[in-house]
Amino acid sequence: MVEMGKKSATFRFVVLNGRAYVEKYKESIQTRDVFTIWGLLQLLRRYPGKVPDLDLMFDCLDFPVIRKKDYDKFNSTVAPPPLFRYCSDDDSYDIVFPDWSFWGWAEINIKPWNLLLKDLHKGNKRTKWIDREPYAYWKGNPWVAEHRKDLVKCNVSDTQDWNARLYIQDWIRESQEGFKQSNVANQCTHRYKIYIEGSAWSVSGKYIIACDSATLIVTPYYYDFFMRGMMPLQHYWPIKMDDKCRSIKFAVQWGNMHEQKVQEIGKAASSFIQEDLKMDNVYNYMFHLLNGYSKLMKYKPTVPENAVEICSETMVCTSQGFVKQFMEESTVKGPAYVSPCVMQPPYDPQTLNSILDTKVNSIKQVEKWEKDYFEQINQV
Repeated sequence: MVEMGKKSATFRFVVLNGRAYVEKYKESIQTRDVFTIWGLLQLLRRYPGKVPDLDLMFDCLDFPVIRKKDYDKFNSTVAPPPLFRYCSDDDSYDIVFPDWSFWGWAEINIKPWNLLLKDLHKGNKRTKWIDREPYAYWKGNPWVAEHRKDLVKCNVSDTQDWNARLYIQDWIRESQEGFKQSNVANQCTHRYKIYIEGSAWSVSGKYIIACDSATLIVTPYYYDFFMRGMMPLQHYWPIKMDDKCRSIKFAVQWGNMHEQKVQEIGKAASSFIQEDLKMDNVYNYMFHLLNGYSKLMKYKPTVPENAVEICSETMVCTSQGFVKQFMEESTVKGPAYVSPCVMQPPYDPQTLNSILDTKVNSIKQVEKWEKDYFEQINQV
């Protein structure tokens, strides 16, 4: 089953007696594979001797590929291969793992998460929410997906103001100027920030949500490892994918009329990022995921024929530039003083269904408010 995932995998990662081995299959986008492997090595440093033997395949591309329909129990006798990646969706079996940028995104000079969290915390304090621009802000590359191109149509114009201020990111110019305008800690300047997926899930989610600004999330199709733990009207405001402009206009209008409530939403989201998504918990998620995965293995892993042993020291020594810098800044200095957190038992079906119903009902409530608002305007 594991080797069935090879055709899609970027690399194979094996842990054997606390030592790590990697077999690479294809080139990765930028340094995604490098920092993902680096993150796995830091887990081994944080919990030495506690990460069990395992053998896994990792795909560094965005789109999930293990489609549930291909392994329907009524049509197939073949089990789906366990393939790790950064996101999945409700129609796929891909296993979700923290993305590479938690240890740094060298190509656009985004620091490792442990340092960036501190910068974001300081950035939040520079401008109080009430003093921020009373509009919805987004900055990014619209050319990666049709729904992003559609979002740009919601920008302010001579004839219409949808309460959105949208900016196209010029990555070529930014790279030439040292990414001076791309510091995410300096972008907590508007009361509202928009999250919209790119070609699949977008790594920008955690940076956007970390501002005290209320996050307007355009209906997502994909999920990463933490966003399903966020609740509409508690951590974010839902925006309809098929009617973005009107939905954004209403969200901002409602928020500016209910300042206390929308500030609470922004604060709850940034607290979620600062506390629930701090690196201690990222490593705990990784540990429990890999520990649970290893318990399912029915064979003892061996070192693949073309694999090489890797360790943190050799990766740092053979790197340079931002890659080397970010590795040094995200290095786990030594074993953790405490054991991994205790995994709580899964939700019982009744509790889980109650949570899911609350999500659905909260979104329906927003849609009703929005519908009533525009009906009232049209009557006037």
